[in-house]
Amino acid sequence: MNSVLWQGSWATRLRIGSGLILFTFAIFHFINIGLGLFHTDYLHGMQDGRKAVTRHDVTSVILYVALLFHSGLALYSISKRRTLRMPFSTGLQVVLGLLIPLQLISHIVQTRYAHEVFNVNDEMGYIIILMWPSNVIWTQSLLLLLVWIHGCIGLHMWLRLSRWWSKTVPYLIGLAVFIPSFALAGLLTEGRRLWTDFADPFLRDQYIEHYNWPTPEEFQALFSVKNNALLAFWIALGVSLAVYVLRKLWRRRHSVRVKYVEGPEVVAEKGMTLLEISQANGIPHTALCGGKGRCTTCRVIVEDGAANLPDPSPTEARSLAAVSAPEGARLACQIRPTEPITAFRMFRSGGGRNRAHASQGQERQLAVLFLDMRGFTARTTGQLPYDIVFLLNRFFDAIVPAITADGGVVDKYMGDGLLAVFETSDAKSSARAGLRAAADVSRALDIFNRQLEAEGSPRIRIGMGLHLGDLVLGEIGAAGNAARTIIGDAVNVASRLEAETKALGVELLVSAELLQEAGHDGDMSGLRSFNLRGVTRPIPALPVPSAAELGTEMAA
Repeated sequence: MNSVLWQGSWATRLRIGSGLILFTFAIFHFINIGLGLFHTDYLHGMQDGRKAVTRHDVTSVILYVALLFHSGLALYSISKRRTLRMPFSTGLQVVLGLLIPLQLISHIVQTRYAHEVFNVNDEMGYIIILMWPSNVIWTQSLLLLLVWIHGCIGLHMWLRLSRWWSKTVPYLIGLAVFIPSFALAGLLTEGRRLWTDFADPFLRDQYIEHYNWPTPEEFQALFSVKNNALLAFWIALGVSLAVYVLRKLWRRRHSVRVKYVEGPEVVAEKGMTLLEISQANGIPHTALCGGKGRCTTCRVIVEDGAANLPDPSPTEARSLAAVSAPEGARLACQIRPTEPITAFRMFRSGGGRNRAHASQGQERQLAVLFLDMRGFTARTTGQLPYDIVFLLNRFFDAIVPAITADGGVVDKYMGDGLLAVFETSDAKSSARAGLRAAADVSRALDIFNRQLEAEGSPRIRIGMGLHLGDLVLGEIGAAGNAARTIIGDAVNVASRLEAETKALGVELLVSAELLQEAGHDGDMSGLRSFNLRGVTRPIPALPVPSAAELGTEMAA
């Protein structure tokens, strides 16, 4: 598995590892319950096989250590948080994780503990009969759903940045719905059968003897153990929250004062970056890359207190050197003030709120299509300007709808060419939209060329460069007269790829990055590496003689 998935603190890695162990156990446990939908023998047969593994001394230790570590690290993470504000998905996962022990403790005490201490035969039948006459069946069914949803959210949050994950999500969603539904159906089916048998006094006595049913005194002892375990959990949760509150109070007492030149003066917790301090206090602070250290638009001049800041990291130093930043300049997203400072924001809006928001722009990973007409100058030599404009408009009328129909937007027209961007929800859908548009443009051009031939005019040939990369979208221009456009290396790469199509005699050059993101699994044997002017690294790309053929492969 990609080592990037295991990056993070020791606590994060331990939480992921223990969570995977518990989630694997839950999957087989739920499938085991679901077999009650078919036959009791299947249910108990799989349970016997599972117990042979999970109740081995080594695997038992691994399983319970994983449970204790996962629960303990969850409480530890709460105590270490700076704020309880979090995304909805993270908050839901935390809440579900805290609800699980309230039911899981009872389940463990009445099964594994009862088996080890009182020699109870804790087969599925015993568990189901124990729950069936009361509302416990509903709380344990809720436990099943809580565990499953919590695990699925955790798995998604861990793997969502992997390239292969987005391709498998549609199939995994079906599996995620099927497994708990299957388990609940098996539980209901087996429960009805067992309770019918249990209503028969003769069969009830046999069940009680077979399961070595606990005596009232033994049940009382089990309830006492359950209550003590729940009390221990509440105490642990209370300690975690108390640590969180104490740390927050301590940080407030150990705060730092930040003064903005031509701006307010605020007091913030130590440990936050200057950009985070600005954002937390609603102070406009340009950060085009969102505070990732990938741009320098958040930079400030530290007029007072610079000596108390640590030296720039190699990454920050390179970024500042690249823009020839003056002395005293620092990146607000990289510095964490521990002593009072006075900072001047180098990039600020000069207009109203809307202007500030639009001109900051946003960084996205999107597909870019660069298109140009071949032999335009030779074709139009000696023609009247009106005829040239008429031809260009007919040409664009023929091909642009193919781009817009696939979610593309023409960013700008450049004589006999254009630049289009596919601004969709994510990189994958953008890459696919770009591929579809290139194929549709090729088909639309073929139809237009047949019209030209019918009129006695020569056919039009085009070249297209298609690439996926990081772009910045925003308003560029003077206030009140700024146009929304895109900038970034991806635009240059797409333009250079389009230029290479002329020498190769192909209609399209599409980068390997875009093909990979789009999930294209067609013939890649023609993939070549191109050293493009103005691009620092070789770009692998696939020459496509006719983009319409690529569209046919995608459809297949």
